[in-house]
Amino acid sequence: MERPLDAAVGANLARPGIREYLLKLTGSVANYGRVKILDQLSAMATFVRAVDAGSLSAAARSLPSSLTSVSRQIAALEEHFGTRLLLRTTRQLALTDDGRILYERAKSILGEVKEIEAALSRDRHQPSGRLRVSSPSLMGRLVIAPLLADFMRRYPALSVDLLLVDRAVDMVEEDIHLAIRVGRLRDSELVARRLADLSMIVCASPDYLARRGVPQTPQDLARHDCLVFSDTPGSAEWRFADGTKAGRKIRISGRLWMNSLDALVGAAKEGAGIVRVPSWQVEADLATGRLQRLLAGYEPAPTPLHLMFQPSRLASPKIRAFVDYLVERWHGIDPFGASAMKPEP
Repeated sequence: MERPLDAAVGANLARPGIREYLLKLTGSVANYGRVKILDQLSAMATFVRAVDAGSLSAAARSLPSSLTSVSRQIAALEEHFGTRLLLRTTRQLALTDDGRILYERAKSILGEVKEIEAALSRDRHQPSGRLRVSSPSLMGRLVIAPLLADFMRRYPALSVDLLLVDRAVDMVEEDIHLAIRVGRLRDSELVARRLADLSMIVCASPDYLARRGVPQTPQDLARHDCLVFSDTPGSAEWRFADGTKAGRKIRISGRLWMNSLDALVGAAKEGAGIVRVPSWQVEADLATGRLQRLLAGYEPAPTPLHLMFQPSRLASPKIRAFVDYLVERWHGIDPFGASAMKPEP
């Protein structure tokens, strides 16, 4: 299961040395014979570059290296693993099934090697390089993106690639350094840093409530026009507190379905119906009175917000810099608003 940051630091310090770590990733050197481990890493890097570039000649130009050298390294890999990795045509390269497995694993291994190099370099205390972060799209656009300008001013040697997706990313396969995730976490080997708790609330415009009345209990929603976020499984049922740990699901009457929470909030402000959204998203509208909070006594327990990363990247200065920065902003400036989130003590 996810481990807290301090425990993960201790576990990381107790990991085997660099040689043993690389052996674990790539297999036993004693069984390889033909290829030394550093030669193999170099060949893997060439293989990945060829796949990314689309041809051996393009890979040779970008490395830079000779076409003969690139071909020889890939041939050595195929001989070593005893399988065909690439299907070569006159125009492009195509991965075999075994080639795709090696490509995905090699990218992960090479990423780990870069992290080790950064951790052991003389400038290891200065965050630098490229940082890939994933976030739910709306939160990334409204909350994370506005923080990045200050973060990059603070760390001028860092660049950031922010990926906005409403799904759980595969951090290894997609080469994601940090992922912001909302909700209960599944068991995994990832390190989890809890940032805050998010509240889901129900609200509507004063105009709609004047026309249709104010619901007093969750059961009253069956007689109202509800605005439904269609990208979530089970979105036609809203969970409310009922004195039990699990709470109670209420089937709502949806007249308008959208796959954008932003658009649903806009419709709610125009009087289209009742919407259920994260409270941080409508903090300003609640303050100005454009929306009115409903059924506050029935709101379910808050949902945790976590920052996830791989244990092997714990020593990376850029990872620690971003983790520390987000924690500072959450606990200091509190970008979501005090009533919208409850930061972890």
